Amino acid sequence: MARRCELTGVGPMSGNSVSHANNRTRRRFLPNLQKKRIWLADEKRWITIKATARALRTLDKKGYKAMMKDLAK
Repeated sequence: MARRCELTGVGPMSGNSVSHANNRTRRRFLPNLQKKRIWLADEKRWITIKATARALRTLDKKGYKAMMKDLAK
């Protein structure tokens, strides 16, 4: 399974771990992915999406249909 948000497309970033002695080693910053079941009223069915916590907050505000419309642009 890819670590990518299905709504916004956010994926892992890379950077450095910096120790107290200022030694730098490469690391990955993973997105905060959550699985969520969403009821689509117009289709009368449930869908399961894997989205970041930030995308789920936007989903609560806008709705699924509006988010998909924004992504199509």
